[in-house]
Amino acid sequence: MNFSQPSGVSIVLMSRRRNAPYDDELSDDGSELIYEGHNVPRSLGVDTKTLDQPWVTASGAPTENAKFARAVEGKNTLVLVRVYEKLQQGIWSDKGLFQLVRYEYRDSGARKVFKFHMQLAEEHTDLGERAVPDHRRLIPGWVKQKVFKRDKGQCVLCGAKDNLHFDHDFPFSRGGASVTPANVRVLCARHNLEKGAKIQ
Repeated sequence: MNFSQPSGVSIVLMSRRRNAPYDDELSDDGSELIYEGHNVPRSLGVDTKTLDQPWVTASGAPTENAKFARAVEGKNTLVLVRVYEKLQQGIWSDKGLFQLVRYEYRDSGARKVFKFHMQLAEEHTDLGERAVPDHRRLIPGWVKQKVFKRDKGQCVLCGAKDNLHFDHDFPFSRGGASVTPANVRVLCARHNLEKGAKIQ
């Protein structure tokens, strides 16, 4: 979690993998996220999953949990969050730009945890407006996994294995689909930016 003041964009890293440290939930269409807050820092001899998720650090400063929670408490402020999902070690998928709507600090077993509720926002959302999201542009997680495996985890044009993007072969802006692997491929950042909305 990395909170930015409401005039900026905050960042969260989520995971739904088996044995993930937190219980994050993403709706099937990718439009709603319930993101669990973070535990106290790990220290010798302490099981962090037995302690309440903290509001303050050892020095008394607000935690990232608290910063996110306070940002939506009784305010009409638009809090935007860029969400990335861990697909496997070192591989993160951009799930889109979300709006933080509310939070809960609730019981989970014998402790309390933060649950942050977010809804998908338009990429061009202005801080003064709330747009209706277009879910068709999202590439489902299962499609990304199949494409990543098919393309051997590298840019299909140059073989680069870092700074990778999932690209619509036939651009989304011209009607290209996101729902099957057929129109999605792996490109490095350089080739993806060079392509833009061009058809190759």
